[in-house]
Amino acid sequence: MLLVAAALKGYAIEASDGKIGTVGDLLFEDTTWQVRWLVADTGTWLSPRKVLLHPSAIEQIDHENQVLRFGLSKQAIEASPDILAHQPVSEQMENKLYDYYGWDPAWGGNYFGGGAIASPFSSPPYFGGATVREAEGFGREVEKGDPHLRSINEVDGYHILANDGEIGHVENLLIDDVSWGIHYFIVDTRNWWFGQHVLVSPYAVLKIDWEASQVSLDVDREQVKSSPPWDPLALIDADYQRRLHGHYRWPGYGG
Repeated sequence: MLLVAAALKGYAIEASDGKIGTVGDLLFEDTTWQVRWLVADTGTWLSPRKVLLHPSAIEQIDHENQVLRFGLSKQAIEASPDILAHQPVSEQMENKLYDYYGWDPAWGGNYFGGGAIASPFSSPPYFGGATVREAEGFGREVEKGDPHLRSINEVDGYHILANDGEIGHVENLLIDDVSWGIHYFIVDTRNWWFGQHVLVSPYAVLKIDWEASQVSLDVDREQVKSSPPWDPLALIDADYQRRLHGHYRWPGYGG
C-alpha cells in the first residue's frame, strides 16, 4: 500500500508498553530514496533528545486510529544512544543505533541498483553542520551530519523541471508501507496545467539542486500530459503502475 508522507506526520507512536509520542518527520536517503528513520516527537518525556526509530521495527500500522506500533519497549528506547536535538544525525550515530537495536542498515533494499539517482548539490544535511558542543566548551570534535540524509519536509514545494520547462512543484510523496521506499512525487501542476496532479517516479530524476529547491527530470512536458491520468481519490493499483511505468519506460518496483 502507498502512503502519503504528510499524512503520517502526527501518527501516534506506541512502544510495546505504551505510547511514546508522535511522528514528527521522516528522513530518507537521497541516493536510494529509502526512508531510513522516523523522527519521534516525544514531548517532554525524553526532551531535549531526538529519538530516531527504524521502519523495520514497526509491527503494525493502524490507519484507522493513526497509530504506528513498534516492537520495542519504552525502556529500550530510553536507553538508546543519545542524540541531542541540536546535533546533526551523523553516519556514526546511525551506526550506533543500528548496533544498539540490531537493525539492518540495508533493510528495505535499493530499487535503483545501488547508484545515486540524484547527486546532492551543496545543501546542509538533516540537522547538518557543526554541533554547538564545541562552542559550549565541551572540547569535542565537531560532528558532521550524514550528507545523504534528508527530511521529507525539505522537499515540500520544490520546483519540478522537465527537460523543456517547469511542470509544477512537489506537493507530497508516496511511500510504500512494506519497504518504506519513496515511489512517487505527487506534483501539483496548477501553474502549467491547471487543476491537474501527476505522479513522477524517482527513476525520472536527473538531479536535485538543493540550494535552488529544484528537481530536474528526464521527461518532457508532452510525456507528462499524455501520461495515464491519476485520480487522487482512487487507489493506485498494480495495473495503474504498470501503465504509468510503461508510458515513461521506467523499470517496475521490486523487479
